[in-house]
Amino acid sequence: MKLAMIGLGRMGGNMAHRLVQHGHEVVAYDRDLAAVAEAAKNGATGVSSLTELPAQLPSPAIYWIMLPAGEITENVMREVGELARPGDIIVDGGNSFWKHDLARAAWLKERGLILIDVGVSGGVWGLDRGYCMMIGGDDAAVKHIDPILQALAPGLGDIPRTKRPSTESAWQAEMGYVHCGPAGSGHFVKMVHNGIEYGMMQAYAEGFDILKQRGKDDLPDNMRFDLNLSDISEVWRRGSVISSWLLDLIAIALANDQSLSKYSGRVADSGEGRWTIDAAIEEAVPVDVLAAALFARFRSRVEFSYADQLLSAMRHGFGGHVEMPQ
Repeated sequence: MKLAMIGLGRMGGNMAHRLVQHGHEVVAYDRDLAAVAEAAKNGATGVSSLTELPAQLPSPAIYWIMLPAGEITENVMREVGELARPGDIIVDGGNSFWKHDLARAAWLKERGLILIDVGVSGGVWGLDRGYCMMIGGDDAAVKHIDPILQALAPGLGDIPRTKRPSTESAWQAEMGYVHCGPAGSGHFVKMVHNGIEYGMMQAYAEGFDILKQRGKDDLPDNMRFDLNLSDISEVWRRGSVISSWLLDLIAIALANDQSLSKYSGRVADSGEGRWTIDAAIEEAVPVDVLAAALFARFRSRVEFSYADQLLSAMRHGFGGHVEMPQ
């Protein structure tokens, strides 16, 4: 298939590259012309403006927007909506707030256009590993772009299959993507995914902080352990009930530097954690762990700990996120 990829940053650039590797044609645009040149080097067709895109695409055109949530996505969505032809499909693959999807879908529908919202997890590793995707939107439109979703998804890999009824949606979920429901549902599910991620990261960070503090000089000699955190993270990766990709990233970070000296521990939150808590309040669902994990990030901005340094290391590991400025 042929599509436009708008936004060629840490995620969009690798996604464009992966699609080309799987035989799709990508027309690539970014305000950063160096990013466009890099995409062209990887096999995409680069353009220097959004207005060049419609002439490059068959009907119905597919515009995949891969930009940070917020005003920039809104502005680009509006601009693409003005350029697109009736029947065209606009995909928002960023971490947009799901309620914004509802308004955008309604605005695009008035123009005869279709919005698909795709929550994407995979970070900077997605080029090789593939991307887990949670999708919201019109059934027919989602089915139309299925070859693109298959190319981006991780595939079955070596993960054991769960014994359950064999259906089309079950097969897609095993491949690493799922159509959650109407517009907004994909980003809603991704929002909760990221809220859970906050809690998991916080649990790891606090646990390793306990291990590290056991080596403090003010403890009695017989109660002080100089623990090798790199070895511990490595052994937990192998057969432990708490093994995970996040633990893999911890092991990588600690293998390089157990002190995590390049991380100050000033931990950002990108919005999804707050939105998850808001949804929990709307639904009267108690989310003690997720709320505490979010508040811990707020606290990290005034008082840092080893746990916060490990949080920063994990965020950098999976998403290439840099720490907040002082």
